[in-house]
Amino acid sequence: MFYHVKELQFEAKPDRPDPEFAKKLQELIGGQYGEMTVAMQYMFQGWATRGNEKYRDLLLDIGTEEIGHVEMLATMVARLLDDAPVNFQEEAAKDPVIGAVMGGMNPQHAIVSGLGARPTDSVGNPWMGTYITASGNLLADFRSNLNAESQGRVQASRLYEMTDDKGVKDLLSVLIARDAYHQNQWAAAIVELEEQEGLLVPSTFPREKERLDIAYTLYNFSEGEESSKGRWANGPALDGQGNYEYVSKPEPEGDKPMLKPAPTNLHNTLPMDDLKK
Repeated sequence: MFYHVKELQFEAKPDRPDPEFAKKLQELIGGQYGEMTVAMQYMFQGWATRGNEKYRDLLLDIGTEEIGHVEMLATMVARLLDDAPVNFQEEAAKDPVIGAVMGGMNPQHAIVSGLGARPTDSVGNPWMGTYITASGNLLADFRSNLNAESQGRVQASRLYEMTDDKGVKDLLSVLIARDAYHQNQWAAAIVELEEQEGLLVPSTFPREKERLDIAYTLYNFSEGEESSKGRWANGPALDGQGNYEYVSKPEPEGDKPMLKPAPTNLHNTLPMDDLKK
C-alpha cells in the first residue's frame, strides 16, 4: 500500500521562471539515470527479494523516497514554466511552437503537458523500463544501484553549475546530498554481501566449471602496454582465488571460421567460387 502526503519532503520553488532550465531538468526525471529509473529499479528489486527482509525493506524505503524526488522535480519544472518571460510570451502569441523553440523551451511542455513535466529526458526521449536492472541477485543489483547513484550525482552536480537560481540550487543540493548518502548506503550493503558471498557474482556457480586458466588474464588487445601497470595485471586477485597475469601478445586458440554456404532457398549471396562458375 502506498500513501501520498501532500507536502513535499523538501521545497521546490525557483526564484524565477526559466523554461530553458526546465528542459534541462527533465534529465533528472526521465533520463537513463534519473529519479524515475532509480525509483522503479529499487521497487522491482525489492518486490522480487526473497528471504532477505532487511534488504527488501531497504530497497522499498529508498524506492519510495525516489518517487518523492520525482514529485519534487516535476513541481520544480512546472514552476519554472510559470509566467514565462515577456519576450517568450510575445513570440508564443504569434506561433506557440516557434515561440517555444526560440525561448529554449521544450515545445512538448507547451503542446503536450500544458506547462507540466514529462516522463522524458532533456531532449525528449521517453523514459523506458529497459533502463532498470532487477536480476534477483542482490550483490549484482546493488552494484548497479551504486553506479546509478554515481551517475545521477554527476548529472545533478553539472546542473547545479548551470544555474544561478537559488531556489533551483537549493533543490539540487538536496538531491546531490541524497545521492551521496545512497552511494554510501549501497557501498555499505555491497561490502556486507561481499563478506558473506565473496567478490564474484554469482557466488553459487561452481568455479571448476569455468576456464580457470584464463580467469585472471588481461590480454593486450590495443596498441601500447600502459594497462599492464595496473593493480589488475599483476599479483594476487582481489577475490583471493588466483593471481592476475598480463599477456602482451595473445595467441589465438581457435581456427579461422569457414561457414558452410546457406541453403539455396534462403537466397543468400553465393560464395565467390560458385559465382565464377
